[in-house]
Amino acid sequence: MQKTEKILCIHKNRLPEEWMARTAVIPMNLDTFVHTCTRAGYDFVLRSEAESDPSLQQVIPYIVLQTQDLGLTAVYNRQGSETRLHDLWSAGIGGHINPIDTKDAHSAFADILVSGMTRELDEELKNRPKNVLPVFCGIINENITEVGRVHLGAVFQILTAEPEAFVPGPELSLFQWQATDSVKNLHLELWSTLALDLVKSVSC
Repeated sequence: MQKTEKILCIHKNRLPEEWMARTAVIPMNLDTFVHTCTRAGYDFVLRSEAESDPSLQQVIPYIVLQTQDLGLTAVYNRQGSETRLHDLWSAGIGGHINPIDTKDAHSAFADILVSGMTRELDEELKNRPKNVLPVFCGIINENITEVGRVHLGAVFQILTAEPEAFVPGPELSLFQWQATDSVKNLHLELWSTLALDLVKSVSC
């Protein structure tokens, strides 16, 4: 973590109460999410401060990769900068939204969110089919783990007919496609369990 890194945050008390439940898996369309976050207001805060401030929610785009028949899901072993998640398996590619994801001071929340999500995919994957677009599914949140308490997940799904075309970068340790029905047998981070429940419950 860079000491000067700033990340997109929203004050927890400005968000709907149901979003802040002990565990939340809430399908919604992108317009609803964007409107709610825009109305709540958001700012870029030093990550070193936000990580220890439970009054803030760090918005994280979280992308689930699956085959079109939903039979396979991409997973990887956590070995990145978030040491609290090390050795857990993840079914979501994601990360913080930074000021670099804004074009200018007047950038809309929707543009910032999509820019941050796209940048994360480009950073984590050496190659991916550019004609397959992520689709927003809803949000996840949990107040159980130390990491979860200060993060709000904006879940996207990518469905592909070419899983072999997704080439992982070094951050996606042990990246592999597994049978979707067996993924929950892995030692998953809680967010992945929630995200898989979300995408299973809706047609994103």
